[in-house]
Amino acid sequence: MSVFASLVEHLAELLQPLFGASAAAAAIVLFTALVRLLVHPLSRAAARGQKARAELQPRIAELRRTHAKNPERLQRAVLDLHTEAKVSPLSGCLPSLCQIPAFFLLYHLFSSTSIGGEANALLSHQLLAAPLGGRWADVLGDGGPFGGAGLVYAALFAVVAGVAFFSYRLTRRTMADRPLLPEAEGQRVPGLGAITGVMPFMSFFTLVTVAVVPLAAALYVVTSTTWSVVERAVLYR
Repeated sequence: MSVFASLVEHLAELLQPLFGASAAAAAIVLFTALVRLLVHPLSRAAARGQKARAELQPRIAELRRTHAKNPERLQRAVLDLHTEAKVSPLSGCLPSLCQIPAFFLLYHLFSSTSIGGEANALLSHQLLAAPLGGRWADVLGDGGPFGGAGLVYAALFAVVAGVAFFSYRLTRRTMADRPLLPEAEGQRVPGLGAITGVMPFMSFFTLVTVAVVPLAAALYVVTSTTWSVVERAVLYR
């Protein structure tokens, strides 16, 4: 935690001439961009894997018909097919999993009052009028939604809503172009219809995350989500 706090402080010092009192917030955005840049090769691999899995769907549908009465044999046959095609069913999860440590580091860093036995100096940093260690609930009780800090959150919510709407349309288009399974097969899979119906709306849950985590972690979420949507638009076109 101390090493990570020093990293954020050094980044903030470098950005101080450009962003003034909001330099720490800019450092978090820059840190997030660096994390996403490091994870980008995995995102490219995930995109290739999704396209490859989409191409395998007709063969998987045939396996389902062939082994309809033998689920264990069907599972082995599907795994063998993925192995033969050198496609990992879990490749799409890797970019998100690799970001979890960075998010929780920021969350704990801006939730702790002390680091290494000393007062957490990062909690004194702000994004305009909003403390980086504060939450939306704190804003509602101090100045209200239309105070200085409230307007910062209003801007964040507007950005998240815009990105979520773009992600919703992108997901709908991707699912229409590359369905998880042919329609007839999908009807045989319990719960698949509900999953495919909810998936386009998942990005809107980011609004809840931004509202309940410290502002520093919310900045990570907003930056990473925006990066993800742009990345998907490029890689899955």
